[in-house]
Amino acid sequence: MDLATLMFVSYRAMDERVRLAMREAGYDVTVAQSRLAQRIADEGTRLTELADRAQVTKQTASLLVAALEREGLVERVPDPADGRARLIRLSARGREAAERAKEVVLGVEREWTEHLGPELSDRLREGLVRLREVTDPYA
Repeated sequence: MDLATLMFVSYRAMDERVRLAMREAGYDVTVAQSRLAQRIADEGTRLTELADRAQVTKQTASLLVAALEREGLVERVPDPADGRARLIRLSARGREAAERAKEVVLGVEREWTEHLGPELSDRLREGLVRLREVTDPYA
């Protein structure tokens, strides 16, 4: 199996664990919605930038944001830099959901570190951070 597929398999396993934990905690969020929500900056993000970061169309981002809004996880607020523009940001409930997701992620990472050992786990993280420098325009 190629390296990218191996990384994807691990990512999907993590993603599924987070999704199930979120559902159990009362947050009904799809994988697409959570991937978009992960890209919302603390101070908020404009819809066009959010679509760009998530690599989806503006229309798709708009539908995903609307669904997150209905769940009470995000809110649209005026952009202080441009009164005509709106920012999407996590609501209080959205921040609680993000915190729960983070707890699950950290738990899975602990399991992986136990399985790989701390040295290999650290080397893996270092390698992936270095790859991110050349593959992620938002790094």
